[in-house]
Amino acid sequence: MHNYNIVERGTKLQEADKAIILIHGRGAPPDDILSLADFFETNNTYVAAPEANHFVWYPLTFLAPREQNQPWLNSALENISRLINTIEEQIPAENIYLMGFSQGGCLTAEIASSNARKLGGIAIFTGGLIGATVEKENYSGNFNGTKVYLSNGDNDPHIPLQRTEDTCNLMQELGADITKEIFPGRPHTIQMEEIEKVKELFGL
Repeated sequence: MHNYNIVERGTKLQEADKAIILIHGRGAPPDDILSLADFFETNNTYVAAPEANHFVWYPLTFLAPREQNQPWLNSALENISRLINTIEEQIPAENIYLMGFSQGGCLTAEIASSNARKLGGIAIFTGGLIGATVEKENYSGNFNGTKVYLSNGDNDPHIPLQRTEDTCNLMQELGADITKEIFPGRPHTIQMEEIEKVKELFGL
């Protein structure tokens, strides 16, 4: 189970106009994903990265049956949901941006699609919905045109391209405005091209 530990930077939450939540990947500390904020316009912006115990959100691959990643998966989702709710006490959801890479990208897709609604933007850098299959009954709501950026390599060692496609299709069904980019031969990382696209789409 995860402690509720949030690493922060930027403007204090009580003084900010918008917020960016960054969710780290397996084995990476929050500071790694927080470095993404260096590329965004963050005036009057609260930036927060939740931290997984031992920097691992759930023990197995995201393609394992969900019950095999419990209780860590639910604990991770609860912590992210708690962070979103805390931010929403100060900042409207339409000004909250949710981003994650790899294991963090999977959690980004999962938490957003479980209760789809209008957000400032969602960036899923090499991630997808969690489980052995995408079970549509787990997801509901309406993104109401929220811009979603979804990326992957064409042969990523951790995130199969088919799961990217399945995630894209489900989020579109929930009303997301998706920009999907697949990069031939790209390693398991975030490229500057992806960051620039997110800046353009979200106006950050």
